[in-house]
Amino acid sequence: MKVVGTVGTVEHIASLSREGRLLADAAAEGGPDVEVPTCPGWRIRDLLAHTGRVHRWATDSVVARRTARTALGGAPGLDGEELLEWFREGHARLVAALRAAPADLDCWTFLAAPSPLAFWARRQAHETAVHRVDAESALGRRPASATPLGAAFSADGIDELLCGFHARDRSRVRTGAPRVLRVRTTDTADVWTVRLSREPARTERAASPACTDRPGESEAGHEVDCELSGTAERLYLTLWNRLPLDSLTVTGDPELARLWRETSAV
Repeated sequence: MKVVGTVGTVEHIASLSREGRLLADAAAEGGPDVEVPTCPGWRIRDLLAHTGRVHRWATDSVVARRTARTALGGAPGLDGEELLEWFREGHARLVAALRAAPADLDCWTFLAAPSPLAFWARRQAHETAVHRVDAESALGRRPASATPLGAAFSADGIDELLCGFHARDRSRVRTGAPRVLRVRTTDTADVWTVRLSREPARTERAASPACTDRPGESEAGHEVDCELSGTAERLYLTLWNRLPLDSLTVTGDPELARLWRETSAV
């Protein structure tokens, strides 16, 4: 099967720019005291402070060409309009730094990627998109009805989550006996086969528009225990725990889907 390519670096930077502006606009509309239902215990001020700190951390890694991980900076100690302006400024600096970075940028990363520049553009685009959805949820918009993310961008984010984050040793998604979880988009024809065990998950992505086999049948020689299917955007938001599992079609063993829900936070 042909493997589907991911969104490119230029598109990731454009998405980061857009998502950060939307996040700031939602925060301005809601105000710093509004609760963020998708991040229990957080208010808008917490969301701005967290995402703004991540943006500055990423900017420093890129601009200073750090070769090792550095600590996330401290909370800004600001609130209200000053906090919002601090966020906007840091977001703009990150976008500018990525646009100005050379293609052969050499700096520290923490997920596999074609290059450090590709890594940081992709990671910050998805970091910001998920938290933009959080900010809009504070305005009373359910994640499913927030500003659309786009199918290609969402499929790319699923790929980063499954093939990147959950391939790391620190992923807690483990099973006592080998199991196979399949994730299938109904709009982009992408399929991820996630093989779970006591070790970190091993995931393969493929384009499979003609694949109609169901859990319990074999795909590429692997028995499938559970399948999660839906549009790329719904899968993206559900796998990032911004939508409930009932937003998807769950076929096969529901316990495997619940295991994901309970252990997949990153």
